[in-house]
Amino acid sequence: MILTTTDVVQNAEIEAYLGIVTAEVVYGSNALRDFFAGIRDIIGGRTGAYERVFERGQRDAMAELEKRAQQLGANAVIGIEIDTGTINIDQSGVLLLITATGTAVRLR
Repeated sequence: MILTTTDVVQNAEIEAYLGIVTAEVVYGSNALRDFFAGIRDIIGGRTGAYERVFERGQRDAMAELEKRAQQLGANAVIGIEIDTGTINIDQSGVLLLITATGTAVRLR
């Protein structure tokens, strides 16, 4: 399976456009991770714990995107975009949202 952010694949011809595929990954916040992130806000620096969460989330979203494209009979997903965001659930925390979207295609 070819996964790319471009809208074409070099030296390949698109035989069929199979539709837009989207994958969402949602992670809950963690009190300990939030505590250390708060300390980083005060003293400065990168928050490695959250960087790892988003890195894992992007990998999981891409794997789910690939799976959903395969179910449509695709052998590639083009024009992939990854977005991140948060969902406020109440005053006790937020959920982290990672979304991957692309166009499932069949290449010759």
